[in-house]
Amino acid sequence: MSAGPTTRGFTDIDRQHWTLRHLPAWMRPYGRLARWDRPIGTWLLLLPCWWSTALGSGVHWGNMLGWMGLFVIGALAARGAGCTWNDIVDREIDAKVERTRDRPLPAGEVKLKGALIWMMLQSMVCVAILFKLNKTAGGIALLSVALVAIYPTMKRFTSWPQVVLGLAFTWGALVGYAAVTGTLSWATVALYWGGVAWTLVYDTIYAMQDQRDDSIIDVHSTARRFADRPRRWLALFALLALAAWAIAGHLAGLKPIYYAGLLAIALHFAWQIVFLKPDDQADCRDKFRSNKYVGLILTAAIVAANLT
Repeated sequence: MSAGPTTRGFTDIDRQHWTLRHLPAWMRPYGRLARWDRPIGTWLLLLPCWWSTALGSGVHWGNMLGWMGLFVIGALAARGAGCTWNDIVDREIDAKVERTRDRPLPAGEVKLKGALIWMMLQSMVCVAILFKLNKTAGGIALLSVALVAIYPTMKRFTSWPQVVLGLAFTWGALVGYAAVTGTLSWATVALYWGGVAWTLVYDTIYAMQDQRDDSIIDVHSTARRFADRPRRWLALFALLALAAWAIAGHLAGLKPIYYAGLLAIALHFAWQIVFLKPDDQADCRDKFRSNKYVGLILTAAIVAANLT
């Protein structure tokens, strides 16, 4: 097996990020394990929680903001624990990939035991938040653990690991509504499946950064599977997301301003797909990060539709 490419020019580590600059030196590798230097993942995990919280809260601002604040803490801890677990499972693969070979475990900055302890500490924060949820929301949240556990292995067996990531990362679209209302609704389910399709958009773009290295070490992804026609598939995933979110709005009886938000999202998707440069790692990274605005627009659209 080849050790992979020898060039070291592209990395996803931002050592100058403020969360790392102000940490003690011994803590910085742990901050990188939790991806504190790359908050986009926390946003992408958090925003589905906000969608469903806003949908379930209606006009009750105080209740909505309180739950949104709690989910910020939960998303930060859950994403950190999940990324730490991902790096533990993938430490040998990461050492062969240009973008990830400088991560703390393959670089030797953190030992395996230290990473496991760090994962458990972050998981304990998640457990503490579980006790703040009602039984329905807590049970739903616990079901996501299996998805988080198996996701890092999926790239070894299937070209669709992004589906598993979507199922896990969008789980908050179910938890938020259940936390507020103690139940679920078909509108929430539609929000969830729209989020899964959205994940296929942004994580396919994310995986494009590693196509060369992934082909060498035989790691699978939707980026590799659809490398000869990426825009066609990205457009399909975007349309599925928009359709599911439109159904959610209809089922929830949201007002027309919500659909204006969906139009803005459709334009953002069009910009991403039309101007995407699949062979440019920096462009793929920037397009991936821009998906924070998709989630924020959807949150704002739900809030506005409830208040107007």
